[in-house]
This record gives sequence, structure tokens and C-alpha cells, in this order.
Amino acid sequence: MLSEAFVSAICGPPLSSNTAISKDIGIYTHTLSPAYSIKSTFKKSSVPVNCLAVSETHVFAAQEGKAYVHVYARLRGNQEAFVAFPERIRCVTLSGDVLIMGTAEGRLMLWETCTGRLVSTPARHVQAVSCVVATPTHILTGSDDSDIHVWSMSQLLELDSAAEPEPERSLSNHRAGITALSANSSVSASTNFCVSASKDKSCIIWNYQTGDALRTLIFPKFPLCVSLDPSSRAVCASCEDGTLFVTELFGEKPLLGPSSEEASTVVQIESPFGATPPELGPASCLSMSYDGTVILTGHPRGQIMKWDISEKSKTPVELANVNAAVTNVVFVSPFPTGKPTKTVHIVKPSQSERTYTLAAQLDPLATPESRFDSLLNATGFPKEALESAIAAFEQPDVEFAEKEEEELQKHNQEFWEIMKDERIVQKDAFRIGPV
Repeated sequence: MLSEAFVSAICGPPLSSNTAISKDIGIYTHTLSPAYSIKSTFKKSSVPVNCLAVSETHVFAAQEGKAYVHVYARLRGNQEAFVAFPERIRCVTLSGDVLIMGTAEGRLMLWETCTGRLVSTPARHVQAVSCVVATPTHILTGSDDSDIHVWSMSQLLELDSAAEPEPERSLSNHRAGITALSANSSVSASTNFCVSASKDKSCIIWNYQTGDALRTLIFPKFPLCVSLDPSSRAVCASCEDGTLFVTELFGEKPLLGPSSEEASTVVQIESPFGATPPELGPASCLSMSYDGTVILTGHPRGQIMKWDISEKSKTPVELANVNAAVTNVVFVSPFPTGKPTKTVHIVKPSQSERTYTLAAQLDPLATPESRFDSLLNATGFPKEALESAIAAFEQPDVEFAEKEEEELQKHNQEFWEIMKDERIVQKDAFRIGPV
């Protein structure tokens, strides 16, 4: 059974004088299944909403109101680096070994953590970038100016490009600031879509590669956070009044796909999946498990609540109370990445360098051991290699046997041709008789 883990972050001072919880802890690593527990903690962080990113080896946390990112090593369990940037960071996400950051000045910055290369775009948003999400080929940025920009990942990371980076397109249907973004991981242009949440009380489902607004979902209150389930079958949104909505996209009345032609472009969402108790406050962050059966929400009063979609009960269960406002909940992938390299130590960013060195560790577990590797690493001749060689000597050479069989058949054919000619001569001799 795969174990499920997630990382949470808090922002602000402790809410009460609870001595059971350390005041310095800002980031928690949890195990959700098979049994819930807190595995490890990291100190000295105050992380606002949308400012936490987790890789296989590191945790990146932008700090409240500052131009700093704290980097923690998950394997060693300590703070590895304190990284300063030219502008205050408002949101972060990861794409492989690239940390993508949106700034308070409306700019996008990309930091290659294995080389230290830092790429910065002009301020294409007129207000702060409030959220950012990455797909295998694109980066999407949402802003307080109500616009969403779609950027090409390959264009932004292109080496020696003289042209200033520009977004491929802008999505401008919202009438208020963007609060959250979520996108699927498809690489097909026909199935690439994302969901944006806004203070105008709507969520819009976009095909971000064509720029088409596919559906507009209207909620009673504006959604604070939104997430697509892992299979992109439903949209989960938490609103400012504490209600949680789970909207199916391919149900009895599908909103997407070939059977959705009869659906209205604007859909009013009225029936919530559930609601949090008023004393907890509305969820400031939301995340779905990798099997799509569990939703976790973080709340201003310090609670992390678990919603089980597979059960009929719509009442959440409290997993933990960390005694400070929970601002980020991020699930860690239970599957191996399969990358041939592993980032052991990050390289701090630099815009002045023009040549970069890749600092990474080759991961021998990423690829299966070849027969050559096993022979090279063995002491003497391995037993398996000797047995294989002896068996090869004992078995007949199939190729030689086939060639010998062909030669024998050829000789037999020639012999029968000679015998045939001799019989013809004998028949002629008997027919003519003695001279």
C-alpha cells in the first residue's frame, strides 16, 4: 500500500499559549495514510497563501511580505539556504527543478535550482501576481488585476534569447482579482484546460491553449481556493462563507466533452458538498489526494480538516490543530519521479553569470541495473555468468546446425538429380538393345 503524505505551512503568530506546540515551527510534514501522524517539522517560516512548493528533496517557502525564500532539505531535515530576490514573492510553484515565482510587482521569475540560472520577465501584470500554476508545457499566472497570462515554458527557459519574454495569450473574462488557479497535466491541445477562481464569485473553465472560455460557474460567495481532482473529473472550490463545492464535469449533465452541447455557458452552482463550522473560518487553502477521494482544507484558526468524498457523511474530520493560521496544504506525490538525477544541494540564483554548471547527483535507482553493470561490480566471475557460459557450451550451435542442414539438403538434391539422369540413360539403353 502506498503511503500518502502532505506538507502544510502556517502564517502569523500562535493563536494561543499552547505549550505542546513549538512557537518556532512554520512547516509540518504529515503522513495521511495508512495512519495519520506528523513526521517532521521545519522552523522559522511564515508562509502566505500560494507560497509553498515541495519537491522530492526540498521544500521552498516564500516569506510573508518579504523578498525571501527559505529552502529546506527534506532528506536532512534542516534549513539549507536563505535566498534573497529583487522583489517580494507573492506565489510559487515547481516544474521539475525550476522554481517559478510571481512577484508583487507583476513579474514572473524562474530559478533553475540545479544551475542557479535566474530568468525574469517584464512586469506584464499591472498588479501583483496572486497565483501561479505550471503544466508540462506552459505557465499560467493570475493577478489582482483580474487577468490570466499563459506563458510558454520552453520560450521562457530558452538560452541566449535576445527578445523579451511575452505571454502567448491573456484570458480576460473575469471582472475582479484572481484568487486561485488549477490546471490539468494533459499534453494534448484539445484536452488542456484550467480553472480560475475570482472575487467576482465565479470560476471559469478555460482551454488555455486556445483561449476559449468553456464554462462559467457562478457561486453564492466568491471562491478563495480551487482545485481540479487528479483525473480532471471535478472542480472543488471553497468559498468565503465556509462552504465547499464539488462540481462534476462529466456527470449526468456533463459540462465538458462531446455530450455537453446542451449545457449552458453560465452555470449557477447552488448545492454545496458541505460546510465548515463557523468557528473555524473559511478554508484559505485546499488540496486533493492523488486518488481523488480525500480533500484537505486549512483554516485560519489552525485546523486542518479532512473531507472524505467516498463516504456519504459531508461532515469534515479534524486531522490536526497547529495553533496558527494554516495557509498552505500540498500533497506529496507517492510515485517515484524516474528522473536520472537528484538535487542534493541547490545552487543560489544569479543573473550576472553567463555560464552555468549543473549540480546534481546521478540516481542509480532511476534505471534498472544492466548485465554489464552487474558484471563490472562483481568480485571475480559471478556464479550466474559461469552457469550461463557452461550452458552455452553444452547446447548445440543452432546457427551452425541450420547451415549444416541446408548443405545436407543441397547435396541430397544434387544426388537425386544424378540418379534421375542415370535412370534415363538406362531406360534408353534397354530400349535400343545390344548393337
